[in-house]
Amino acid sequence: MQRHQLTPEQVFTGSGDSRRFFTIREHETYRRVAQDHYIGIDVGTGSARACIIDSTGDIKALAAQNIKLWTPASGLEGSQYEQSTTDIWNAICNCVKQVLAESKVDSNSVKGIGFDATCSLAVFTHDTNEPVPVTGPDFKNDGNDRNVILWLDHRPLAEAEKINNTNHNLLRYVGGKMSVEMEIPKVLWLKNNMPPELFARCKFFDLTDALTYIATGKEIRSFCSTVCKQGFVPVGVDGSVKGWQEDFYETIGLGDLVTDNFVRMGGVDGVNGSWMSAGELVGGLSEEAGQQLGLPAGIAIGSGVIDAYAGWIGTVGAKVKLSPDQRDDSVAPNDVSQAFTRLAAVAGTSTCHLAMSKGPVFVPGVWGPYRDVLIPGYWMAEGGQSATGELMKHMLETHVAYDETVKEAEAAGKNIYDYLNEHLKEMAKKTNAPSISYLVRHFFFYGDLWGNRSPIADPNMRGAIIGMSNDKSKDGMALLYYSTMEFIALQTRQIVEAMNTAGHTIKSIFMSGSQCQNEILMDLIATACDMPVLIPRYVNAAVVHGAAMLGAKAASAKPDGTTEPLWDIMDRMSKPGKTVWSRGDPAEKKLLDAKYEIFLDQARTQQEYRKKIDAALKGSSLEGQEAN
Repeated sequence: MQRHQLTPEQVFTGSGDSRRFFTIREHETYRRVAQDHYIGIDVGTGSARACIIDSTGDIKALAAQNIKLWTPASGLEGSQYEQSTTDIWNAICNCVKQVLAESKVDSNSVKGIGFDATCSLAVFTHDTNEPVPVTGPDFKNDGNDRNVILWLDHRPLAEAEKINNTNHNLLRYVGGKMSVEMEIPKVLWLKNNMPPELFARCKFFDLTDALTYIATGKEIRSFCSTVCKQGFVPVGVDGSVKGWQEDFYETIGLGDLVTDNFVRMGGVDGVNGSWMSAGELVGGLSEEAGQQLGLPAGIAIGSGVIDAYAGWIGTVGAKVKLSPDQRDDSVAPNDVSQAFTRLAAVAGTSTCHLAMSKGPVFVPGVWGPYRDVLIPGYWMAEGGQSATGELMKHMLETHVAYDETVKEAEAAGKNIYDYLNEHLKEMAKKTNAPSISYLVRHFFFYGDLWGNRSPIADPNMRGAIIGMSNDKSKDGMALLYYSTMEFIALQTRQIVEAMNTAGHTIKSIFMSGSQCQNEILMDLIATACDMPVLIPRYVNAAVVHGAAMLGAKAASAKPDGTTEPLWDIMDRMSKPGKTVWSRGDPAEKKLLDAKYEIFLDQARTQQEYRKKIDAALKGSSLEGQEAN
């Protein structure tokens, strides 16, 4: 028998007579072709992204493309933001083609695709499946197919108020109030402003469901989208029979959508519609969509989720080392029950705070509890801050020292945030301050410029500053920037405390999004909340990574439709990064505790001031007048 001497550049595969030798390069090519792959697609506020992962969860390529955003009206009240599913789909197609090219993955090895998107409202005609323009007052198509009202759009403030004044029982499942960011107020706004004949032709999707519809041609809805943002209450919850609440729709003025078992909202599950939890098999990729994406038809498409929920999927399953008081020590480290102790904080333009529980936990001002949206039988709660990344950006860009400081940052080869973080450390060192927090000890910033999502749930909340001076310098801007981050951290604590007081058991925070790269902000959140902050390996791709896991779940579907449990996929594919611990400095903790009490007082007094003014104006000629 001839023996073969392997060089360091050779490996072999197979056994017996079927064995053959490969160079390492050939073997890597063989593995790439033989291994299954999955694509994740994430549509955020400003861009579409795609990634391709292998069966271990490793990202092989990542691509992004900006998407268009139109702002037909803006101002203190009723700001409008619109997008286009046509533009979004084109961006998705370009991203998918790019990751296939960069990864050199054979498209035939792609077995599943998962989608996530912002919780925005997409509108199509029910008779011709064409995009319906949502731009008032004439609702004419300008050639851009602007058929998406973005989550950030606040045009239906009056409609949201009308809905909340009903005190309908379903409002219990959205934190007690339906936010203007949700989709039913936007549908009602369209009803109140569109020509009746055009509204009668409309059917409505959450954006992620619109994308799975475009990909498959099947109008299957996700529990994540409809339960979280459209007031759908799963059958069996609190006596719900159809999911949709007929009396609620009739009361708020959307009774025409009740016709034909809510067919224009997706129908009734098992009657004229179908609902699925995250990643369950919607169907196969259509021929048309496959050609547009550069993929073969038939690839499994998973039921989508809202983008923040993909961040939960992409982070909380990671294997991390935590002490017994920071986890559930009564179960295995990788048991799904560990998720109950882990808050997912998905931080981008805004921040969403997601927690899972075995049973329903009602938290005033926190959306939910939502059943079945991710894992069947389990409940999710969603807190949030309407603006965090956008808040930091706004506070910097509106400061007089911004332009000059940006030039200095660019000259130093840094972005504005890293540059200011270094500058803050230098300021503390020069003044012998015990911490950066000490520099702003008498400066109190409250930052709900875009209203409060949680836990106050008041879209009329605004910002406030105590301790403002005439400082126009870079130093002054740096301190304002730090105070903004301090506000974000203190409000995170407020949300965590509200959730735990109501019955959650949060002991750690799993971050994702671009803000993870901000060392000072992560340190502030860990110290203010007095709990570890976990940073994922894929800092800028945790959300799209979670979407790809939905593709893996869809691809696992058996002939009877059952799929691998989502938590098992997360346990296998999630990638741990690093842990940020509370600094443990008693003096700084005492300072932040004091500032937290002042933060709470600022929120309370602002509401009291508004009530006093409203009471003073009641009955006068100024009552109800809107500022120009």
